[in-house]
Amino acid sequence: MSDDVKREPSINAAESKTPSMRGRSRRGNRETPESPSTDGGEGRSEKAIGRTSDTHDTGESDGPIVPRKRANKAGRPAAESVEGSGSTKGNVSQTAARRTRSRASVSIGLVGVREAARRGKDVRFTALLHHITPQLLEASFYELKRWASPGVDGVRWQGYAEGLADRIADLHGRVHRGAYRAKPSRRAWIAKPDGRSRPLGIAALEDKIVQQATKTVLAQIYEEDFLGFSYGFRPGRGAHDGLDALSVGLERRKVNWVLDADIRGFFDTIDHGWLLKFLEHRIADRRVLRLIRKWLRAGISEDGTWSKTDVGTPQGAVISPLLANVYLHYVFDLWVDQWRRRHARGDVIVVRYADDFVMGFQHRSDAERFLHDLGKRFDQFGLSLNPEKTRLIEFGRYAAERRKRRGSGRPKTFDFLGFTHYGAKTRKGDFTIKRKTAAARLRATLRAIQVQLQRRMHAPVAAQGQWLRRVMQGWYNYHAVPGNGRCLSQFRTAVGRLWHHVLWRRSQRTRPSMWKWVARLIRRWFPATRILHPYPNRRFAVTHPR
Repeated sequence: MSDDVKREPSINAAESKTPSMRGRSRRGNRETPESPSTDGGEGRSEKAIGRTSDTHDTGESDGPIVPRKRANKAGRPAAESVEGSGSTKGNVSQTAARRTRSRASVSIGLVGVREAARRGKDVRFTALLHHITPQLLEASFYELKRWASPGVDGVRWQGYAEGLADRIADLHGRVHRGAYRAKPSRRAWIAKPDGRSRPLGIAALEDKIVQQATKTVLAQIYEEDFLGFSYGFRPGRGAHDGLDALSVGLERRKVNWVLDADIRGFFDTIDHGWLLKFLEHRIADRRVLRLIRKWLRAGISEDGTWSKTDVGTPQGAVISPLLANVYLHYVFDLWVDQWRRRHARGDVIVVRYADDFVMGFQHRSDAERFLHDLGKRFDQFGLSLNPEKTRLIEFGRYAAERRKRRGSGRPKTFDFLGFTHYGAKTRKGDFTIKRKTAAARLRATLRAIQVQLQRRMHAPVAAQGQWLRRVMQGWYNYHAVPGNGRCLSQFRTAVGRLWHHVLWRRSQRTRPSMWKWVARLIRRWFPATRILHPYPNRRFAVTHPR
């Protein structure tokens, strides 16, 4: 046994409310896919935007779409066995932690941590802090966004880079002596597609560095524990991987009802006590737990006023996505996996991305019972479903036919990760899932572009064109999925009209000649409208080979 680990019994306080937390069967979890690691970007402004999909990911993985029971026949169809931990080798480089500015590497010691976590699911790690080395802190510094807003310390990435070696050595010494003190997060607000605002907590730069290093260490453990249907903020997994899994599950499994759910104010309602108990199932290093307590209790600073935080973890903090996944792993993932094995009469599929999840049920009775049981489960841990965003709808290959017989109209649609999902038919008449950009997301993006164009009204036309090209290409990179061509064209046309209006306001040209000029500018600067993503079933077959 490694010096980093020690076998100890699980903590009863957390285990009593979370069935099957230890000693769970991990059959079928031996695959270890090879996936490129993400850039470790901080923050959480949108769940989907900014998360690029791993189109050419060719590693193996356990299926994220799981029926209630195994198939009667021998064999293991893709996406139909027990979820794996979704482990990847993206964070397990065999080289020492000598940092390059394009990609962080992981020390050989962390490789041992991951191997120990893979071998023993009940192992508790008693010595982890020594893995936070000056080399890892420096690598974590380069993982941060260089132009991110500063925290309460006012220190930016470029300023901290001056004399970096001395700063990192001092920070490393304070962390290991226990002299490191977390600063409160600076409150900021960003607009949501529905017109409301989402609170963000911007951490101080040194807090970001230590959080990134700690996240790198803890990820070696929890990437071996997380289930296959969890996709949010994980190395080698992105929003499009979750979207692919959902589409394949809805097409291949017996799904007649869809539960589209969202947890109300999840990041603001995480119970600190339960979170720490869940962490103690695997982490026995009190120094690491003390670091996490410091970040949880650092508080929020808004307009110079400090406020205490008894619950929640700030959206925008580097460590927050990992802590959120740990919390939902014990509160939701393990419980759902066990519920469908014990109580469901038909097929049940689930895909979760952060605090948003979609489930498919073969029988309505299963869906209604699950929704009732889920409410009671969440009550035990201080969570609740958002009634405005939680719906149970009739959906699937037979929904249109059944609703037509009843005179109920067309089947309803649901939104997930920025796309509206609806049933359709292929040219051969087979049932398929199609996706288009959610209307609220499209309107919000156009409003944001309009505001920015007005601010850039008197900038050179070439500068405006370059900026619009970057914005539109980024939007295409996420939304250019098969079947969404009409929305892509609508987006291009709408942006062209916005640009025409801004140029017309500052120009003396007549409108007919103005349109000809803007049309030439659009051809010059706007990226071509084309589909950039493969069909979900094709990419899913590559990322989840049989």
